[in-house]
Amino acid sequence: MFISFQKPGPSVRKAITALACALLLSTTIVSPAFATARLTGQATQGGLLIGQVSPGSRLWLDQRPLQVTRDGSFIIGFGRDAQLRHQLKIITGDGSEQHQEILLTSRQYQVEHVDGISPQLMHPSAEDLQRIAHERELIVTARQQTGSQSNFLETFRWPVTGRISGIYGSRRIYNGEPRRPHYGVDIAVPAGTPVRAPAGGIVRLAHPGMFFSGRTLIIDHGLGLFSSFLHLQKILVKPGDRIEQGQPIATVGASGRVTGPHLDWRINWFEQHLDPALLVPPMPTK
Repeated sequence: MFISFQKPGPSVRKAITALACALLLSTTIVSPAFATARLTGQATQGGLLIGQVSPGSRLWLDQRPLQVTRDGSFIIGFGRDAQLRHQLKIITGDGSEQHQEILLTSRQYQVEHVDGISPQLMHPSAEDLQRIAHERELIVTARQQTGSQSNFLETFRWPVTGRISGIYGSRRIYNGEPRRPHYGVDIAVPAGTPVRAPAGGIVRLAHPGMFFSGRTLIIDHGLGLFSSFLHLQKILVKPGDRIEQGQPIATVGASGRVTGPHLDWRINWFEQHLDPALLVPPMPTK
């Protein structure tokens, strides 16, 4: 059987075109945007992303709820060995739900050999292990006291300038024994060198001497972003102090597990260890 179709006339074609345009317009209005969060920063392992959404939005990263400031700012940190694919879920103030994929680049890490560590620090006693566990709890508690201040939006500066003697993510071999990776940036400078705040914030911990990190200072930059300063000689601030960027906060020392004076500067987003070098410009050569 053969069925023939007549070509529609001008009026019919015009009606079909109008209907198609109406359907397309309707679909465009109700469908969510592909991405509603503006993200800046380093999308890599160890990196920090700063985001912006419409005020009143709620966010989740891989089902983890995120803090959002009143103006819609938020941050996300990725650890040394973070997975490369993540999902950001956004529910805007009007209740619409949208999803955004975040893809990270992977990194390769160096191996660093550190010799000359004392046997006591290499193999702590039972009493030392109890002390270490207690000090870890103090650090965890300090990082749970994050505020909503927006110092994380400041352009970070180096707390001291000098020769970089240890880098983030490196696999550490102490006295020939493999240990945990290094999670900070080591800067070798003379003892007594002033340490200045890389960004403003609130002091959450000022400890006179931990087993591994010696005199230790932790500053909260807001929304779970913390700077830690290890192996200090002297701490110039106290818990609860509000500090400004560039303010002297400590001096470089050689306390804790060290082989010489230096500053070990670390950045955390809650429990995730980030790379401080990704937040600052290249180290000045002079």
